[in-house]
Amino acid sequence: MHIDETDKSTLVNEREAASILCYSVRALQNWRHRGGGPDFVKVSSRSVRYRRTDLDKWIAARTVSNTSQTI
Repeated sequence: MHIDETDKSTLVNEREAASILCYSVRALQNWRHRGGGPDFVKVSSRSVRYRRTDLDKWIAARTVSNTSQTI
């Protein structure tokens, strides 16, 4: 999948978001229910999307330089 890097506000579906994060769709669903995952957009009662910028922020917030750092 190719995302245009010039438009970080692009909305992606949960399958694409899971692919970007290298996690399963089920992990994203669990995070939405329990909290702790990236912010998401609730398009309708059965449809969610993720902004690429929110995925990037979530990744950046979990980036560490050594194992003694906490997130």
